[in-house]
Amino acid sequence: MPDPELAARLAAVRSEISDAARAANRSADELTLIVVTKFHPARLVRDLVDLGVSDVGENRHQEAWEKARELTDCPVTWHFIGQLQSNKASAALEYADVIHSLDRMSLVTALDKAWQRRRETEDGLYSSAPIECFVQVNLTEDPHRGGVPEAQLEQFFTDLVGREAFSPLGIMAVAPLDEHPDDAFQRVAQMSSLVRGVLPEARFISAGMSHDFVSAIAHGATHLRIGTAITGNRPSTG
Repeated sequence: MPDPELAARLAAVRSEISDAARAANRSADELTLIVVTKFHPARLVRDLVDLGVSDVGENRHQEAWEKARELTDCPVTWHFIGQLQSNKASAALEYADVIHSLDRMSLVTALDKAWQRRRETEDGLYSSAPIECFVQVNLTEDPHRGGVPEAQLEQFFTDLVGREAFSPLGIMAVAPLDEHPDDAFQRVAQMSSLVRGVLPEARFISAGMSHDFVSAIAHGATHLRIGTAITGNRPSTG
């Protein structure tokens, strides 16, 4: 039986999402709620599934891999939302249904090679579906932050279009702490429009977390990555 407090927090967030969608003249049905379970045990994911959650996000590879192995019986779509090391590309393809953090060409190359190795089965038939992914954009001036700079975004998508390993869904972004979310997500909406000029089907936007998802919805976000507002405080790791 799921924790009543977990159920109450989830219901409250779902209600906020519906209200925000209505205020933006959008339908809540077009929004995907991804519950981020970083540092929480696998049993919490089971509780979330019992409460109707179907999309779960993780941003640490080892933790994601372990949870996915333990929860093979759960009908969950796994979203990897953290920075992925190139040498973990092959392992990530074992569990990640969607990768939200494609942020550099070295990772694109690593995932491409891993997918090509995996797509041919022992009988020589091609079976693997393309990797569903978002391209992470860097909304800051810091080149060391994860994400593709806005000036390089159009070319990045152009390079992806020619690779059969990928099915780009759109862009992913994290609003900077020193910028108002409305301003940040307005920029994201403009970038999304630019991307659709290269690849019309890449129309989705992964944006919005516990503290700013209402603003993200107002500016066109389709995939919300919400953690503590639903899961509660993270368990102590020390």
